[in-house]
Amino acid sequence: MTLSELKNIIAENGCVGAGGAGFPSAVKLAEGADTLVINAAECEPLLYSDLMVMKRHLDDVVCGAEYVIEATGIRNGHLCVKEHTGHRLGLEDGQKLSAHVSVKYLPNVYPMGDEIILIYQVLGRIVPPGQLPITVGVIVFNSETLYNVCRAVRDSAPVTQKWITVGGKVPQPFVALVPVGTTVRELMQKYGFFVPEDCVMIDGGPAMGPIIDPNTAVITKTTKGLLILPRMIPAIQSKLAKNRSVMTHASANCCQCSLCTDMCPRALIGYPLKPHKIVRNSLAMIEQNPEAFTEAAVCCGCGICELTACCQGISPRRVYQQVKGILAKNKLRYQHKGELKVDPNRDYRLLPSERFMQRIGVAPFDTGVPEFVQDGWVPSIIDLPLRQHIGAPAKALVKVGDAVSAGQLIAEADGAISANIHASVNGTVKEVSASKIVIAVQS
Repeated sequence: MTLSELKNIIAENGCVGAGGAGFPSAVKLAEGADTLVINAAECEPLLYSDLMVMKRHLDDVVCGAEYVIEATGIRNGHLCVKEHTGHRLGLEDGQKLSAHVSVKYLPNVYPMGDEIILIYQVLGRIVPPGQLPITVGVIVFNSETLYNVCRAVRDSAPVTQKWITVGGKVPQPFVALVPVGTTVRELMQKYGFFVPEDCVMIDGGPAMGPIIDPNTAVITKTTKGLLILPRMIPAIQSKLAKNRSVMTHASANCCQCSLCTDMCPRALIGYPLKPHKIVRNSLAMIEQNPEAFTEAAVCCGCGICELTACCQGISPRRVYQQVKGILAKNKLRYQHKGELKVDPNRDYRLLPSERFMQRIGVAPFDTGVPEFVQDGWVPSIIDLPLRQHIGAPAKALVKVGDAVSAGQLIAEADGAISANIHASVNGTVKEVSASKIVIAVQS
């Protein structure tokens, strides 16, 4: 299969990154790479979706990897899993899974799933700040993404289902395979869990996932988990703070101990991040001279600086987020110059995942691998956002009243960076707007 043929198949079937922001998968494919890194690190605590995909469909993940390797001319592929995940799957470090794919054990540290950190850990290569992995000869795909690639090529199956973890303060954590566009409200009703008044719901992991409204949220192609967590734990308290108070507290209370910089995962591999310096600046100062703060663009937002390093309750991460918004408004990008030097103490400053879970308050909810639920349930309503990915939203191809079938193309990519969307159920189009398509499921 040629690279062009694979890109067309992946694009036609709406494959996007299942483990992050949803970058359209076809756009990632390019000539010039020599290594495929399969990101199965399951970076954040309490998430088990990737583990379940591999536990049940490891052959399909490897199949998808081989399709990519064949089309791009890549020589090696690494299935990157934390050691405890490898043991749960019965895999050994270095084990060959196919002609080109082998297992690579990762240390159980956070945030190992950040692709910049992952590439350095596995290959010793440093992606220049602001650049893509292809610049160092690497393509990175999440394990679920490759599962979808396999199904797209082998079965002509578009992305219509999502693997999600439901965990935290729930009667019984579980992983489910549900139709894309399922409303969280109906999912809660079906499986008997709810959000207590003293809790919030997170879309994704406890450190990086945003708080969402369970009454309006829906499952998209990028949803990895729904976690219900108490408002009073550190992971949630940091999300609830107002931006203005965060900025004021940061500039007034930093003691310049520099521990946030010393523990920053990207700074440890040479990235120009100095969170202990940026917090000294007020929002007004940053807005007046944004050109002086462009390095904020290369922060991955992992939250170690805020949730583990700082003893003053300061959030350098939130400051960086504010700066990123200002940079975007001014159309400013970071331009790297010079060499990148890895901190010689890096290996001694990695943050064990168990310690991280304790610090952010989620350790009590880590009760082991949850059960898998797949009972053929179909919700009554499917709500499909036209933008479930980085880039331009898809353009609707259907109108109210149209009958649609599962797998049918109902919105097409609109631009070079966009993605097709397919109906995940049989039903009738109930609503079409600039932002979504709603389908009433056929009974």
